[in-house]
Amino acid sequence: MTDIPHHNTAEPQRDLRPSDVPAGATRRSVIAALGGATLGVAALGLAATQATADTEHQAAARPAAACVLTPEQTEGPYYLDLETVRKDITEGKAGVPLTLRVTVVDAATCAPLPQTAVDIWHCDALGVYSGYVAGGSTPDTTFLRGVQLTDSAGVAEFTTVYPGWYTGRALHIHVKTHAGGTVSHGTYHGGHVSHTGQLYFPEAYNTRIAALAPYRNNTVTRTLNARDGIYRNGGSSTLLTLTQAGSDLGKGVTGTVVLGIDPAGTP
Repeated sequence: MTDIPHHNTAEPQRDLRPSDVPAGATRRSVIAALGGATLGVAALGLAATQATADTEHQAAARPAAACVLTPEQTEGPYYLDLETVRKDITEGKAGVPLTLRVTVVDAATCAPLPQTAVDIWHCDALGVYSGYVAGGSTPDTTFLRGVQLTDSAGVAEFTTVYPGWYTGRALHIHVKTHAGGTVSHGTYHGGHVSHTGQLYFPEAYNTRIAALAPYRNNTVTRTLNARDGIYRNGGSSTLLTLTQAGSDLGKGVTGTVVLGIDPAGTP
């Protein structure tokens, strides 16, 4: 299943075809023409809401480093291999501050994996990704994208904002891990991709975030985790544990997650 941007209509999704890319377009000027099957965005009943709550409670209750291989999930259509090493990826984008801490461990031993490159990218509050001509974005923007190397404890930390949403997808952050590369001139080079996945947010927080500025200006119907087909395929294992900075949610949250990977794998 492929992501759908918020600015698309509700037409059926399809696989990206060469004919969808304008002649002479560069990677950063691609107008997203996306694939997959359109997910329902109708309001959920009590049963679906309870199922979401139960799943998220179970995910939060499990051990932090369970020595389990984290499920792979789709890269989606918005990846750019910029490989820019930076902690703060906001570039002035408005939103609730999010400190994201990703711990990477060896799924076979639970040992932390230092010097692993964690590569993340996500949309802004209105559902727009940088680097694509869509929803008013310009082709050469790079907001909300970046790479950090894990420290001796296997932790990579980012300063970003809580993501928004777009048609057919729950709130999420894309993530890759890279092993065996090097950093020079602020860019990660070489190595291989050892994991591709997505990170998700508890619905209790998503609902509260949606009521705040600038998220309340996003007019797209928000898809809950329980209605997102990608989330249902292993997303509960990468549900972030969130901690609010204070009594005012607008002041920010910290999100933590553990990724169990095979550092030698090339999935």
